[in-house]
Amino acid sequence: METRSSTGSRLRPRSRRAAGSVAALALASSLLAACGGDGGKPELVWYINPDSGGQDAVAEKCSTDDYTISTQVLPQDAGQQRIQLARRLAAKDPSIDLMSIDPPFTAEFADAGFLAEVPQDAKTQLEEQGTFKGALDAATWNDQLVVFPFWSNTQVLWYRKSFVDKAGIDMSQPVTWDQIIDAASENDGKVAVQANKYEGYVVWINALVEGAGGTILENPEEGVDADITLGDEAGKQAAGIIEKLATSEAAPADLSVSNEGTAGSTFGSDQGSFLVNWTYIFKNYDETAPDVAEDIGYTRYPQTVEGEESRPPYGGIGIGVSAYSDEQELALEAAQCLVSPESQGINADLTGNMPASTQGYDYPKLKEQYPADLLELFQTSVDAAAPRTVTPYWSDVSGSIQNIWHPPRSVNDDTPGRSTTFIEDVLKGGDLL
Repeated sequence: METRSSTGSRLRPRSRRAAGSVAALALASSLLAACGGDGGKPELVWYINPDSGGQDAVAEKCSTDDYTISTQVLPQDAGQQRIQLARRLAAKDPSIDLMSIDPPFTAEFADAGFLAEVPQDAKTQLEEQGTFKGALDAATWNDQLVVFPFWSNTQVLWYRKSFVDKAGIDMSQPVTWDQIIDAASENDGKVAVQANKYEGYVVWINALVEGAGGTILENPEEGVDADITLGDEAGKQAAGIIEKLATSEAAPADLSVSNEGTAGSTFGSDQGSFLVNWTYIFKNYDETAPDVAEDIGYTRYPQTVEGEESRPPYGGIGIGVSAYSDEQELALEAAQCLVSPESQGINADLTGNMPASTQGYDYPKLKEQYPADLLELFQTSVDAAAPRTVTPYWSDVSGSIQNIWHPPRSVNDDTPGRSTTFIEDVLKGGDLL
């Protein structure tokens, strides 16, 4: 089973992870800086999140006679990626030219002045290639596009066709969380989710809240004075679903430590029934468990409230250009190539991380690998997705939620209200994570 980040990217094996510590990255960067100062062709350094080779392939494709794009791999954990980049950008390190940024950290980097302005011709390009609204929303801060949407991941509901046949569920119609939990409980199945104490758990909570018509916070432009709305009715409905699953027969034994990889293992087991996970799952079992691969069905993310359209999770990567790059103009030019439809298609083919634009889905190899209805489901799900609130304080908000909502078996009707108070205290300095 492959390892995944909380935004769904396929991670490189640890043995291939380059520059895994700050010291190693600093050494590599100093060497690159030295090489770049000899008057030769400029080398643009792109700090990437770990994957299975998609970003390397795109970097090679977009290198030109005027510059070469090289890659440096960030840690596997998204929080560690943020810390490493933020520390170096705060020091105005000129050796970072391009960087792959998780959506939750986009506003933080932009608000701090770390990102170069996205030029108008790039914005026009992104619009013309049909960049999804969810991708643009996640890449925007203070009404300004601040990163280049590269790939856009979303979660769908994966199910075992043999299980739903046994349970007698009509998957051609929208289903609710209550329905799949009940079906699994009554038929010796397990519902696989991400509920470890990490960002992936907050992704699930956010989707549940948004699916009930609510939001975790409002008025993010107010910073620490934003309105925390997690304690409203939508938050209570989300808590009710988590409590129901955690205390049911459908809960996997490892629920409190489950992530993308362990959830995939549960789904592939004899008790596999339903799974919410990212787009890569469709190809995940091809080589290791072909019988499971043939048994996979898919449909829209479950509804929080029956009759109300779900708001699937949004994940992905935006490419930012450092405000402190010595080659900023070349880096901005390179970024436009890196997010072109062909580049997005190449990356999707190699990693399973789907394009951020409709034209990216026209890449021929994707149409060969995936059924047409699944590619359509991915696109409609991204359009309907609910990105986590774009705020410079998302790390504090997310950490506060994890603190109060974990483990899942502790969640009850009081949890949303308690977490609202805790988030407010943390943001205003009255409490610590």
